[in-house]
Amino acid sequence: MKTNTGRFFEDYKLGEVIPHAVPRTLSGGERAAYTSLYPTRFALTSSDEFARVSGLPQAPLDELIAFHTVFGKTVPDISLNAVANLGYAEGRWHLPVYPGDTLRSESEVIGLKQNSNGKSGVVWVRTRGLNQRDELVMDYVRWVMVRKGNLDADAPETVIPDLAKTVSADDLVIPAGLDFSNYDFTLAGEAHRWGDYEVGEVIDHVDGVTVEEAEHMMATRLWQNTAKVHFDATNRADGKRLIYGGHVISMARALSFNGLANAQMIVALNGGAHANPCFSGDTIRAWTEVLDKAETSAPGVGAIRLRLVATKGKAGDLRGEDGKYLSDVLLDLDYWALMPV
Repeated sequence: MKTNTGRFFEDYKLGEVIPHAVPRTLSGGERAAYTSLYPTRFALTSSDEFARVSGLPQAPLDELIAFHTVFGKTVPDISLNAVANLGYAEGRWHLPVYPGDTLRSESEVIGLKQNSNGKSGVVWVRTRGLNQRDELVMDYVRWVMVRKGNLDADAPETVIPDLAKTVSADDLVIPAGLDFSNYDFTLAGEAHRWGDYEVGEVIDHVDGVTVEEAEHMMATRLWQNTAKVHFDATNRADGKRLIYGGHVISMARALSFNGLANAQMIVALNGGAHANPCFSGDTIRAWTEVLDKAETSAPGVGAIRLRLVATKGKAGDLRGEDGKYLSDVLLDLDYWALMPV
C-alpha cells in the first residue's frame, strides 16, 4: 500500500521521535496571504522600516505564520485521524522567521492515554520547528484526541506529562537587537504602552468576523494541514467541516489589534484550549484579560501576559457555575507578548 492512511492511536509509542515531511521555504507570499485571511495590522510584522527602527534587520513574518507552518508539517503523522486538537503548553518562539527561511518539524511522543470508550485516545507530543541552519525556531507541546484503527488493540500504559502552567518570564527569548526606545506609537496605531495596562484588566476588542467555508479551507490548505475533519464533510456524523483551531487563533489575535496594537510579538504560548468547535457561519469575537507583566533586559521592551478568548458571546464571559467553558467560547489562549514600555 503506497498511500498514507495516517497513524491511529495504537500506532504511537512513548518516546519515539517523528521527523515530519516536507520542509517549506517561506516568502512574502505567505505574509500577503496571511493578511488577506486575517485582519492583522501589527506594525512590526508589516513594515521593514518599522522593524529596522526597532533593531531588527527587516520585518519578521508573523509569529503565527511560523506556528501554522510548523504545525501543518505534523498533521499527516500526528492528527490525520484526529477527533479534535485539544490544547497547547510550554510554547516558545526562539528566533524570528524571515522571508527566505526554510522550516521543518519533528515531534516526540511524551504522553498517551486511551479514552474510557476504547475508541480513541489522547496523544501528547512536543514539536520542534527548525530552520535551514538547524536552529530551533520554536517548540511547543500539544495534545490531540486520535481515533483507534483497531478497537481490539491493547491500551498503552497511561502516561500524562507534567506540564508547566506558564512559561516563566525569565525564560522568554527576546529577539537579538530588539529595541523599542524609538518606538513610533502613531505609526503603530495606538498610544497604549506597557505601563498603561493593569493586571486583571479586561479588553473587549469590539470587532467580529464571520467565518466562511471556503475561506477557512483555503487557510488550512495554505499551512498544508491535511486533517480530514477540516475538509471532508463525511468525516463527522453531523456532516460539518470543523474549522482548524489555528484559524480561530489567528482570527482572534488579529482582532485583538483593537486595544492591543502595541503587543507586537508573541514570544511564548503558556497554554491553550479549543473549548468548543467552530463551524462555518460562526461569528468570532475576541476579548483579552491581562494576567501578568514583566520587565525585560531589552531597551524599551516589556513583556505582558495575556489571556485571549475567542467567543461567539459577550466579552468577559468564560465559564459557567459548573466551572466548564460556556458553549459560546471557542478558544482560551494564554500567551506572552512584547510591548513598548
